[in-house]
Amino acid sequence: MRAVICGARGSTPAPGADFVRYGGHTSCVALAHNGELPSLVIDAGTGIRRLSGLLEGGPYQGAVVLSHLHWDHTQGLPFFQAGDRTDSRVRLLMPEQGDAAEVLSRALSPPHFPIHPDGLRGAWTFDGLEPGEHVIEGFTVLALDIPHKGGRTFGFRVSDGRSTLAYLSDHWPIALGPGPDGFGVYHGAALRLTAGVDLLLHDSQYTAEEFVVRADFGHSTIDYAVGLGHEARVGRLVLFHHDPARTDDELDAIAARWSVDAAAEGMVIDLS
Repeated sequence: MRAVICGARGSTPAPGADFVRYGGHTSCVALAHNGELPSLVIDAGTGIRRLSGLLEGGPYQGAVVLSHLHWDHTQGLPFFQAGDRTDSRVRLLMPEQGDAAEVLSRALSPPHFPIHPDGLRGAWTFDGLEPGEHVIEGFTVLALDIPHKGGRTFGFRVSDGRSTLAYLSDHWPIALGPGPDGFGVYHGAALRLTAGVDLLLHDSQYTAEEFVVRADFGHSTIDYAVGLGHEARVGRLVLFHHDPARTDDELDAIAARWSVDAAAEGMVIDLS
C-alpha cells in the first residue's frame, strides 16, 4: 500500500510563505495498491485538488470515504477535476446519518454553492457507511465512531492484506474526561483502530499549552497523539491536521522535539 498526503492542514486552508513546506491544503489522503493509481481517498478537503495530478491525466475511478462532514473535509469535492468529468466513477461514502446526498447538499447547494452534489459530472454515487468492516476498492476498511465535536465522526483502519494504516484526523480525547496525562483517556475505538498498525495519521492540532484554552474545540494534542502511538505500539506516527496558524518552522521544531514526522503535502509513504 502507498499513501500520498494531499492535504494535512486542519480547520481552514493556510496559504502564504510561512506554510510552503508542509502545505496549506486541508485533509486528504490518497491510497493506492502497489504499482497502481490511487483508488481510495480518505477525506475531501481542499487537498483533493492535488490528487488529479497523480492520475496521469485520467479520470478518477474509485471511492472517497469521508471521516465526517466538516468544511475542511468536504470543500474540495467540487474542485476535484479528475472526479468532475464525464468519464469518472466515484463512490462517495460518509458516516451514516440519513440520505447521504441530501445531508451533503446542506452545504453543497445554493445559496452556499452553485451546484448540488448531483451536479458533479461522471458516475457519482452517495451512500452512508455503518460502523464495522467493509471491503472498498480491494482494501479492508474498519470504520468506528470516535469522539469529535459537532457531528458523527469515524476513524479508519485500512489494510491491503500486507500493511495497515490508521487514520484519526479529528479526535477529541477530552470527551471522556481527564486521564493520567491530563489530556483524556485513550478511547476504546481509537485503540482498536490503531493497535499495531504500520502507520498512524493522527490529529495533532494543539500543543499542551494551547489545549488549556482550546479543550472544547474537539481536537487532540501532540502529546496525546504520541502517547496513543506508544500505547498502540504503532510502527510509525505521522502528525496530521496541523493548526492553520502553525508555521513550517514551528512544525519543524515540534517534529524534532518529539522525534516524529509531521505530514506534509506531497509526502509519499510506501508501506510495502
